[in-house]
Amino acid sequence: QVQLVESGGGLVQAGGSLTLSCVASGLTFDIYTMGWFRQAPGKEREFVAAISRSGSRTYQSDSVKGRFTISRDNTKNTVHLQINSLKHEDTAVYYCAAQKPGSGTYYKGEEYDYWGQGTQVTVSS
Repeated sequence: QVQLVESGGGLVQAGGSLTLSCVASGLTFDIYTMGWFRQAPGKEREFVAAISRSGSRTYQSDSVKGRFTISRDNTKNTVHLQINSLKHEDTAVYYCAAQKPGSGTYYKGEEYDYWGQGTQVTVSS
């Protein structure tokens, strides 16, 4: 079965950095668009970043552009999210997700096919 397993979350001070990783199994990784989403307490899930199958195209939400970088290694079935200059408002559970070819739009969570269990990122002031 398909599994997406995130890691790398934790408690970090504002201004610090983290790298989240997501390892996929049970799917042909290099045909999937991969995305990162987050959900803060009491808020709706929001799109953070996505990367095309080959990694040639990346997308970020306006709120993280310039601070977050998404990358992937298709030889290791892994997608990463490098987070710099962390802010308190980045505190959330971060989820990685996989979207089949032709499934939909990269920024719409409901159009992703598989999800990880999430990893908590907490930014202290």
